[in-house]
Amino acid sequence: MMHTTVGWHVELEFMEDDQHTRAVALVRLPDGSEVRAHGRATRHRTDSNQPRVGEEIAGARALNELAMQLLTKAHEEIDQASGRTSQPIHV
Repeated sequence: MMHTTVGWHVELEFMEDDQHTRAVALVRLPDGSEVRAHGRATRHRTDSNQPRVGEEIAGARALNELAMQLLTKAHEEIDQASGRTSQPIHV
């Protein structure tokens, strides 16, 4: 039987104008560290203005960057604890 011992909350914040959407993703980890990532989306001038679509694209890009940073952090912690270079962590 599995038991949940920790939960993470990811925050996403958006800044928008008529053509650009920027997203910031933040997760606070139980060890007290924070990982922050950014994503952007740009609306083509011929596309209709759909802010939610810009948020989805910029948010997905920020979350993707956040995931890559977390994988890198985990990889570095494995190396540090083992004293050697570990195998790459694949997505």
